[in-house]
Amino acid sequence: MPRAKVQRKSTAIDMTAMCDVSFLLLTFFILTATARQPDPLDVTIPSSTYKLKVPDLDMGILSIGKGKVFYEIVGKDIKMSTLDKMGEKYSIKFTPEERERFGVIGAFGVPVQNLKQFIMMSGDERTKSGIATGIPADSTNNQLAEWILQSRTSVAELHATSMRVSIKGDAQEEYPAVKKIVDILQKQKINKFSLITSAEGDAK
Repeated sequence: MPRAKVQRKSTAIDMTAMCDVSFLLLTFFILTATARQPDPLDVTIPSSTYKLKVPDLDMGILSIGKGKVFYEIVGKDIKMSTLDKMGEKYSIKFTPEERERFGVIGAFGVPVQNLKQFIMMSGDERTKSGIATGIPADSTNNQLAEWILQSRTSVAELHATSMRVSIKGDAQEEYPAVKKIVDILQKQKINKFSLITSAEGDAK
């Protein structure tokens, strides 16, 4: 008796569930991602062969270039807490909306008296307005020292740790400008800080 042939059928896999999961994950990552803020101060950093990853938490970054100083506080909660303390120091009341907007701003370089105006501007307006003249760091009006002090206090209160400080200086900046910033740090007994450089090659 001849053997019966079994008809072969192609295997079909329903990919609907997999597509749903993929799009859900993609949507989640898009909605939770934070866009990188453009650097308002164009700094050409020097090169170095030393490699050390800069922490992404509890960090203050000082950018020095073109005779200006900009400051970036890492961490939304630290930024908002520092803003509150600076408001108390200089008798400036910031609204909840201004606090939220400041929490997502990257580096900034304006006198505290112009900060409310700066916060409410769009990214393009901040760049084109010319309001970003740098944070005052003179002996008679040393707002930069106050920003550093208040952000260190906020890190200690909220995260129970010490804030790290990094300096990103332009390769063409004069030494006295950098030394002035170092002197401000040393007056607050910050004798350990990082210098941000670009990679030149592998460390020997």
